[in-house]
Amino acid sequence: MKVKCFECDAQLDADTAHEAVEAFLTHAGESHTWTYPDAAIRNYARNYAEATERLTGGTERLVAIGDVTVHPATAERIDDWLQFFDHDAFADNPGWASCYCLEPHEPAASERSWRDTRASMTDRLRCCSTVGYLAYVDGRAAGWVNASPRSEYGLYKQVDVGGPPPQSVIGISCFVVAPPFRRHGVAAALLDRAILDAAARGASWIEGYPHNKPDGGDAAHFRGSRSMFEERGFQPVEVHDRYTVMRRAVT
Repeated sequence: MKVKCFECDAQLDADTAHEAVEAFLTHAGESHTWTYPDAAIRNYARNYAEATERLTGGTERLVAIGDVTVHPATAERIDDWLQFFDHDAFADNPGWASCYCLEPHEPAASERSWRDTRASMTDRLRCCSTVGYLAYVDGRAAGWVNASPRSEYGLYKQVDVGGPPPQSVIGISCFVVAPPFRRHGVAAALLDRAILDAAARGASWIEGYPHNKPDGGDAAHFRGSRSMFEERGFQPVEVHDRYTVMRRAVT
């Protein structure tokens, strides 16, 4: 099993998850002056080490892909959603593989195991407190977007406090596309479906939260690119330190 340090990129190898956790804790004490609790450091290491065992999806981008179809992530598609997040979504990024897109709903999760996060999101999908879409290519889940009402996001509870009621706004919080299918329009297809369904869902507004200065690499664009929102008529309504709220009316 492997654990990669999120600060210095040191990579530690071990035979078991327990050994990987202890090695990472030792590395943290010897190489860094972090103030994180030991429980959070251990949890990161265990989540990372176990992710390297279950991430079996491809990591190389395909030159061409088949047609992209998008469907709501309803209860009968949860197995597809789990397959996507368990094995494919972060095949090239084990450090993020424990998120399961719970972060916008419950941002303070540094000491939560990936299994607990997985279970929480499965429950949210079943009871429709999380609403999202899966993109399929050749019958296989290739991408996901979280398109829940903003009232369901703890991360965005301070967005435009004097603006539209949060329950009337669909928030496009996260895009996740498996490595082989990136830069083939999958995120755009997901966004288009969320826009198309917004009126039937009773929303008056739909908004996104693209980063103001995304770092290089695919992972930095998980909120979606500003240009993708602009091309679909979204306008900036509020600027925060890290992101800009882009919104358009539902028609």
